[in-house]
Amino acid sequence: MRAAVSRWLFGPATDVSVFAGSALVSALVVVVGRALGLFGDTPLWAWVVFVLGIDVAHVWATLYRVYFDKEELARRPVLYAGAPLVAFGLSVAAHAVSAGFFWRCLAYVAVWHFIRQQVGWMTLYGRRAKDDEATLRLDRVAIWAATLGPVVWWHAHLPRPFWWFKEQDFISGLPPVFGDVALAVHAVVLVAWVGRLVLRRTNGPFPVGKVLLLGATWVTWFGGIVLARDDFAFTVMNVTLHGVPYLALVWAYAKGRNAEGGYGPLGMLVRFGVPAFFGALLLLAFAEEFLWDTLVWHERAALFGDAGLDLGSGLLTLLVPLLSLPQTTHYVLDGFVWKTRDDPALAPRLGWQPASAVPPST
Repeated sequence: MRAAVSRWLFGPATDVSVFAGSALVSALVVVVGRALGLFGDTPLWAWVVFVLGIDVAHVWATLYRVYFDKEELARRPVLYAGAPLVAFGLSVAAHAVSAGFFWRCLAYVAVWHFIRQQVGWMTLYGRRAKDDEATLRLDRVAIWAATLGPVVWWHAHLPRPFWWFKEQDFISGLPPVFGDVALAVHAVVLVAWVGRLVLRRTNGPFPVGKVLLLGATWVTWFGGIVLARDDFAFTVMNVTLHGVPYLALVWAYAKGRNAEGGYGPLGMLVRFGVPAFFGALLLLAFAEEFLWDTLVWHERAALFGDAGLDLGSGLLTLLVPLLSLPQTTHYVLDGFVWKTRDDPALAPRLGWQPASAVPPST
């Protein structure tokens, strides 16, 4: 059974909230923060809300898509067992070269993941609307322009007052002219996308969701990179649009999967609603960050206490890749688990087809 044609992923209210709402809230937080004199490093309260509460929590949401579900684990055991093993092995090898090399590799993998997620959203919108291949290609190019243009500009204007993970994690030395060309190209592509949209305005319903997605992506990437002047602005605008829609996606999926009884006893985390679903993610995110701060960073004694341990470089070569494993596993699996063409049960569980379209378990 084919999914119905739709301009939306979750529905008008949810789509507007998680895409346009995320971009708007993050921009307002930055503007209000400026008015209140918040400059420089991200303050503790903002770190708790945006980094721990959104960014780290959304990584752990992969559990609901994969590791809480015995049937899903049995469906692709090699992928789900191999992803963390390969990620850990490569991470240890990178950290053995140097800590700086590890964080540089992780930064570029993260940038790729962040961009690919936005491309994925746009592709899902196109699939839902049954767009032709030419439209799908231009949609993807527009997202790449809105994200990669500011990233190239960033590389051409290093150092900036903020970094992706750690200082010097991006490769410097790109001449500034490359950044100017990147922004010019990104502007041409976005204008072309809008122009095509105007010319085709009578061809079916107006794609509100795609417009909101592209607009939100441009606001947060251009605003959070090119216009940002400190770590606070970059962090808030970088993680909100990335994490909030993903949490909404996993919540929609978890409700559909739980209706089939797929989680067993862990289904209570879904049956008890958003507080239990999200609360479990917050607890895991807090535990992870407690370990990071206690064993590696020693930066937030006000939140985690000051009883940190100083470990040698040999132990850190194993520990840092281990602590980053939820993140790296999420990066790998996110490219596999949300493709409706590869998983016939995915669309029904997301509410895009009747529940009766879910194929029987084998």
